[in-house]
Amino acid sequence: MVFNSYTFIAFFVIMLLLHNLPISWKAKKINLLIASYLFYAAWNPPFILLLWLSTVVDFFVGRALYTQPNIHKRRLLLVVSLIGNLGMLCFFKYGGFILENFVHLTNLLGIDFHPAKPSIILPAGISFYTFTTLCYTIDMYRKESKPVKSMLDFALLSLSSRTLWLDQLFVHLNWYRSLKHRAKQAGNSYWMA
Repeated sequence: MVFNSYTFIAFFVIMLLLHNLPISWKAKKINLLIASYLFYAAWNPPFILLLWLSTVVDFFVGRALYTQPNIHKRRLLLVVSLIGNLGMLCFFKYGGFILENFVHLTNLLGIDFHPAKPSIILPAGISFYTFTTLCYTIDMYRKESKPVKSMLDFALLSLSSRTLWLDQLFVHLNWYRSLKHRAKQAGNSYWMA
């Protein structure tokens, strides 16, 4: 679905109307989740399975990481999440590149290797949702925040790519505030006015 199409405009208006109905907040979140999945699936429906897989795995791994007292089991859970998410990202984003370099290496070693050309399609936004769910999992490993209580809320979080740039914005704002506070403590507030 393209943003400048009549289909998108109709879709957006319908979703906006549904969202503004006098219904419960949970129903509004379900509406938003369904709209997000429909929007993503309109491009390439099978890739919705990647979103679901990443969401389900990281939701349960995150909860287990937060409650697991055994450090070895916590590390194992973190590795499961990292391998699953980064493996998926590497396959789709760098699979062709890795295969091409492997073929060159085998040819340099004298092995005549000619695999079929891969036709790997890069799923839209794979980096955004992969890193969103990974950030959550790593936060749970470090116990920097509490786990999300519902799968619905976590699914909305994983579909919300804006959280990545918002996080970066808040990191920079906090960094700036920290500098300003330190400058005032040191009596050098003129350079951070």
